[in-house]
Amino acid sequence: MKPQDIIAAKTSLWIFGYGSLVWKPDFKYRRSQVGYIEGYKRRFWHGDNFHRGNDESPGRVVTLIEDDDACTWGMAFEVTGSQVEESLKYLNVREAVCGGYVTKMVDFYPEGESHAPVQALLYIATADNALYLGPASPEEIGTHIATSQGKTGHNLEYLLRLAEFMRRSCPHVEDDHLFSIEAAALTMVSYLLAAQ
Repeated sequence: MKPQDIIAAKTSLWIFGYGSLVWKPDFKYRRSQVGYIEGYKRRFWHGDNFHRGNDESPGRVVTLIEDDDACTWGMAFEVTGSQVEESLKYLNVREAVCGGYVTKMVDFYPEGESHAPVQALLYIATADNALYLGPASPEEIGTHIATSQGKTGHNLEYLLRLAEFMRRSCPHVEDDHLFSIEAAALTMVSYLLAAQ
């Protein structure tokens, strides 16, 4: 589904973030809610040659991989009225043009609420994307992140802010992939500092 189609059909829209959007949406919204989506797992398998890396050394950022048994926690933002068009114009540049993500509508389950899920817009990078880096060990990914930087900042900042969000907002959720990469990246940073 294209963002233009969503704009034409919606006066209110939820947008689900599972990476940098959880701490840096950079668009106006009516309200936000912690929650999860089902059928996907978050993985640092996508390359970023703009925000957190460059053409020679793309950073590693998260995308979602389909997995029927998984769920991914994050933050959803409700945009209404003119915010719908404004947020989608902004996200089209940030996520689609610069990031290589495509859009999809999914069910979002707000935390602690028993009513039915709401439909939310999701940005996802697939394996056929030129920036897709694919799986690697936590050590490889952590080392990669510890040594990458782009126009928005250091790749390590992206990783640490995501880990901080999960600990603060979803303390009951075990995200082994995220936390094992965080540990590996911090080990590499300590090694690099000691070697100076």
